[in-house]
Order: sequence, then structure tokens, then C-alpha cells
Amino acid sequence: MSVVQIPLAPTASQTLNVVLDQQLVRLDVYQRSTGLYMNVWLNDALIVAGAICQNLNPVMHAAYLGLGGDFVFMDTQGSDDPTFDGLGERYVLTFCDTG
Repeated sequence: MSVVQIPLAPTASQTLNVVLDQQLVRLDVYQRSTGLYMNVWLNDALIVAGAICQNLNPVMHAAYLGLGGDFVFMDTQGSDDPTFDGLGERYVLTFCDTG
């Protein structure tokens, strides 16, 4: 198993493209009043919409979606759920593959 850190900026809404397991993945990360959420696109197809982002809780929970792993947010200073203002510093997004 390998772990890749996904670079995020401390902004309330952002979209970024990354290549994971030789597949193009687009992530939409956005803050709402009820928490931080994420959409995951795989090769231009939306595979996860509006997933809540919580500390150490996998985002997708579904290997059958074809990505070969899952995203996990980690609080480097405690055990709080992520908020946009700490992204990239306190709250780190990682992708853990299943291979």
C-alpha cells in the first residue's frame, strides 16, 4: 500500500486535478456551514458527490467505484474534522491505494 499527499490550499472552495493510479481524478473541496465536503470525479465521471470530510474517516467507502483506494483527511494537531482554513497545513488530505 502506498500513501500520496494531495496538496490543498486554505480556501473555502477549490477544484484540483491529480493523477492517481494512472487515472485522472478531479476533486472539488468546499466548505458549508455543516462541514467540509468533497466531490470525486474519475475520468470526467462523477463517482462521489457531497461526501462529508471527517478526520481519519475514508471519503468514498466503496472500492467498486474503480479508483483503487480512498481519500482520508488527517488532523496533524489533534482529532478535529477538517475546515477549509487549515487545509494543507493542519488538515492533510491523503490518498491510500489498496495495491
